[in-house]
Amino acid sequence: MFNISRRAMMKDGLLVVTAGMIMPSIFGRAVRAAHNAALEGDRYAFDAQGRTLIVVQMAGGNDGLNTIVPYTDSLYYQARPTLAIKQTDVLPLNDRLGFNPALQAFKPLWDQGKLAIVEGVGYPNPSLSHFQAMDIWQTLDLNGQGTEGWLGKYVAGLVDKDGHPFQSLDIGTQLPTALRAINAQVPIVSQPQSYQLAPDRANPRGLNARTQALLNLYNSYPKTAPYAALLDATAQNAQQGSQQLQEADATYKPAVQYPTGSFADGLKVLAEAIVQGLGLRVGYITLGGFDTHANQVKDQPALLKTLAEGISAFYADLAAHGKADDVVVMTWSEFGRRVHENGNEGTDHGTAAPLFVLGNAVTGGIYGEPPDLGNLDQTGNLKFTIDFRQVYATMLDRWLGASSQAVLGGSFGNQNFLPAA
Repeated sequence: MFNISRRAMMKDGLLVVTAGMIMPSIFGRAVRAAHNAALEGDRYAFDAQGRTLIVVQMAGGNDGLNTIVPYTDSLYYQARPTLAIKQTDVLPLNDRLGFNPALQAFKPLWDQGKLAIVEGVGYPNPSLSHFQAMDIWQTLDLNGQGTEGWLGKYVAGLVDKDGHPFQSLDIGTQLPTALRAINAQVPIVSQPQSYQLAPDRANPRGLNARTQALLNLYNSYPKTAPYAALLDATAQNAQQGSQQLQEADATYKPAVQYPTGSFADGLKVLAEAIVQGLGLRVGYITLGGFDTHANQVKDQPALLKTLAEGISAFYADLAAHGKADDVVVMTWSEFGRRVHENGNEGTDHGTAAPLFVLGNAVTGGIYGEPPDLGNLDQTGNLKFTIDFRQVYATMLDRWLGASSQAVLGGSFGNQNFLPAA
């Protein structure tokens, strides 16, 4: 949650919120959203048809070679004398590739054909800078200077006749670039109990008084002004969203035991929003720590275990509630790691890497080319074989009821891990 920008409020002729008032971040973008919408008009309109995409960011640059292991490739073992996963420990997927043993929780989903592995995902002339690479993946600007996120553009075009305040939801404390769009409202929730106006300890009337004060603030804006409708909707959505989330949290009963930890807790909130019918179409959650320059033998398996066990519990919860048919999960990381290990029992920034897509709608299997360690680029890194924008296009065209060309600004083709519409 964030404070309203005083400068923005003053500039646009609005009353200033009493100092200390805290509220969901969607308020801070309301005026800019209305302004943008007035200038552009409706660029597109999408109908998700009751479907949801959950995006999991593996922040830091996950080592793909120790995630999906080329366990029969002698070059892999030569390049990683201390880090390579032993053949006897790998969970085989075929005669070339296998899971890191920490991904044991994914194996049943793989065996059931509900998990796709997209190999060699990247883009031309990759950046090895965390911040620039993350911006590229999230905005599609290959120069790393984009401002609008691909998911934000999609959310901005969603048609929602029922006025759901949780069409999109980020689990965390700061909006990811992927969900940024000047005319998209994205609630940010760390835990359901915190998504509300903070009560004023000095005011015995407490929360209700603050809520009414906020509504009065937005009602004071001239109704004939171009921003009025959006400001009113923003205020009402925040109020209703807080109430709906509190009520959903009070009655939601997970059907499985989630692992402990913030990642699984966040997935449980997303499951709650789906099961309780809050209208979620895009959910976003981040698992950090994958920048394994050192101590990778210990750190990466722990992270992969957290990832697989959390997502598997999330899927099982949805399945038990009859919602698994409506949800697809996709992972991504800003880059992979170098083929050769470094001198600190770790790996440095690399390029292409695999990502996961899972759900009942997914056609399981391996897509793209397995890593070719005998054909590296001039810097000694893996060459990409699938453009990440093609993965996004597949999600938009075949799952989210959108035009990928409208959202991504170009035609990138589709992969077959989701069936054609």
